[in-house]
Formats: sequence, structure tokens, C-alpha cells
Amino acid sequence: MTLTEFFWGIGDGLTFLLSILDENVGFTAFFNTFLILLGFFGMFYWLRHQIKYNKQAENNPNQLK
Repeated sequence: MTLTEFFWGIGDGLTFLLSILDENVGFTAFFNTFLILLGFFGMFYWLRHQIKYNKQAENNPNQLK
């Protein structure tokens, strides 16, 4: 087996797996919307915690900087 055949096999496998999303437009739209909302939720969750961490750092003078 050559490297070309290996990478073509990976490409064919991904094409097969991702073709499921192309066939069902309703599921694709739902899945994409879900991922976008999950990303925004994660971003706001982290930013909220980052504000808390920054306040703790300002109130603690005995830390390495």
C-alpha cells in the first residue's frame, strides 16, 4: 500500500461519513446551529469565569507575576 492509496482511503472514508450531512438538510441546519450555539455558550461561560479569575488575581498581592 502506497501513501497515495492511504490518503485516498482517508478521503473516501471522510466523503462517505460527511455525505450523510449533505443528504438531510434539516439535520444539517440543526447540527450547525447547535454547534454555533454551543460555541457561544462556551465562550460566554469562559469569559464569565475569566472575570472571576481576574478579580481574584487583583485581590491577591502574593502571587507570581
